[in-house]
Amino acid sequence: MVDPLSEVIGLLRPRAVFTKGISGAGRWGVRYSDFGHPGFAVVVEGACRLAVDGQTPLTLEAGDFVLLPTTPGFTMTGFEPVVPTLIDPSLAASAEGEMRRGRQDGPPDLRMLGGFFVFDGEDSGLLVSLLPKQVHVRGVERLSILVKLLVDEAATRQAGRDLVLTRLVEILLVESLRLTQAPGAPAGLLRGLGDARLAEAIRHIHADPARPWTMAQLAKEAALSRSAFFDRFVRGVGMPPMEYLLAWRMALAKDLLRRQQVDIAEVAERVGYGSASTFSTAFSRHVGQPPGRYSRASAH
Repeated sequence: MVDPLSEVIGLLRPRAVFTKGISGAGRWGVRYSDFGHPGFAVVVEGACRLAVDGQTPLTLEAGDFVLLPTTPGFTMTGFEPVVPTLIDPSLAASAEGEMRRGRQDGPPDLRMLGGFFVFDGEDSGLLVSLLPKQVHVRGVERLSILVKLLVDEAATRQAGRDLVLTRLVEILLVESLRLTQAPGAPAGLLRGLGDARLAEAIRHIHADPARPWTMAQLAKEAALSRSAFFDRFVRGVGMPPMEYLLAWRMALAKDLLRRQQVDIAEVAERVGYGSASTFSTAFSRHVGQPPGRYSRASAH
């Protein structure tokens, strides 16, 4: 059976970059500006407050895991009133050793392991838009173990380190994201996959993107009327079904063109277009440049 979440993460191509320990004691607070790259953290001991721009504020406790696929600006503090210190996330990423906030001596009130990674996939903007803005998971030991493995591996220089880090990040993404795969999740791919009817249609799109799908055919796969399917898909995934189909076809096409292993006519056929010219017109409208130019630019 085709797994749409695994396919999306495969095209995102996550790659680990940075991990480290974070601690705080006494009166402390930090304000990070928008970063853009995916960030994650697990609370090892203690607790803190986290307020991500545009999201519901959280109280994080030991065992909690947080993933921010785009890491917008956020404030993290202890529980005493404080004016947060402004932090440039790019500079913080290059700092050595554990980051200590607040009182510098004595045992910390909070210990976290965190970090960020990047998406190497060319179409990450579209794909990330299908993911929740904030993932908060409580008490799942597997996630804490994965973060610790990431931190330990990142600190070594053993053979195969980059491959291990990449695989660990992929597993961390899948584990954390599928825990939000529920009807109450924000609109996006995960909420769509949490709806058994929509999931059936989404899996068919991913299994055979070249098929000339119609709204009626996808609604039939979901065992819904056309109008009910359309409304439910928009509410669940956040975009109309045919728009999702087009977006996925273009994501696949961009990936094939970047790899430069097949010509434009074969790319067109693989993503459901009867001719290279028809595909080129659709691709240019969607991406803003012809597929040939896109392929050549990707080679540099």
